[in-house]
Amino acid sequence: MADTAPRINRGLKGVYFERSGVSDIDGAAGRLSYRGYSIDDLAARASFEEVAYLLLHGDLPTSDALAGFDAALRDARDLPPAVFDVIRAVSGGHPMDVLRTAVSALAAFDPKAAECSETAFLETGIRLIAQVPTIIAAHHNIRNGRDPVAPDPALGHAANWLWMLTGKPPTENAARLMDVDFILHAEHGSNASTFAARVTVGTEAGLYSAMTTALATLAGPAHGGAAEDVMKMVAEIGTADKAAAYVKAKRKAREAVTGFGHRVYRTEDPRARHMREGVRQLGEEMGEPEWYEILQGVVEAMKPYARHGLNVNVDFYSGVAYQLHGIPMDLFVPLFAIGRMPGWVIQCIEQVQRNILIRPLTLYEGPQPRDWVAIEDR
Repeated sequence: MADTAPRINRGLKGVYFERSGVSDIDGAAGRLSYRGYSIDDLAARASFEEVAYLLLHGDLPTSDALAGFDAALRDARDLPPAVFDVIRAVSGGHPMDVLRTAVSALAAFDPKAAECSETAFLETGIRLIAQVPTIIAAHHNIRNGRDPVAPDPALGHAANWLWMLTGKPPTENAARLMDVDFILHAEHGSNASTFAARVTVGTEAGLYSAMTTALATLAGPAHGGAAEDVMKMVAEIGTADKAAAYVKAKRKAREAVTGFGHRVYRTEDPRARHMREGVRQLGEEMGEPEWYEILQGVVEAMKPYARHGLNVNVDFYSGVAYQLHGIPMDLFVPLFAIGRMPGWVIQCIEQVQRNILIRPLTLYEGPQPRDWVAIEDR
């Protein structure tokens, strides 16, 4: 008799649960595109604002459309005063907990927060893309005993984030590297946080609820914590001449080398190369080239393992980029969220367009039916 037991795909690996027109990932070839545009072209030629528009609307913007979209983002950066009070009340928490709490609190100030429609999600999504950097920067300043730095309407999305964080205008190279980082993290298919957001929308909850879910999921170290782990690794290695010995010891102990390998890509993560040169240039500009040199020492030591799929991923360079900006490690995952906001929003819009409750099954393997036993006889 044939085995009729259902097949279990643990972690839903290899399971397609929906169709999407947003990003296309070819893990075997190491290719990524947003709306049909190669990540190579977008990272080299576009701004984050252009990419956000592309993701949300399906096409690259005209000059007039981009100007209008950019103006909408700049106008939406300010937070309701009461949200600053919320941030102050929880300022001792981890930045991801504070961000999740503040995003959830924003729903209380939006009369359409519970509305579950494409139009409502687009309007709310633009505000959230603009406000998430303000929340993170405000919390960082508050927890360090400073007043929040007001957004600068003269600066673009990435440059304004760095301004709000430090109160200092960033250099052109620093702002551009952060802009590229946001582009590279903007969208990546049905990863854990995106899937969690779509599950929430499937229940007909609003976008604030979906973003709160996504942020809670991103906070897990198995999803959003790789850039922070890379920076810890670099600090542990210390100097480039010690990189080979570090890798050898890790491999001998059968331990993973952080920043190598990916759940999807079997070749080098196509996003990584666009951070590599920027990190080198910024390191030289800031007089700290040693961080890049350590990274390249690790890359060289890991070359023999590339045939096993252990190639550089995007987070390998991101952590050092953040370090060069003077950003503390506990802000690395919130930074990921700034870039990913447009991707989460459009995935939620796609979900609501043809909404369905996402309800997979689990195969029961517990005890078979048994008789009740009175408590005095157990």
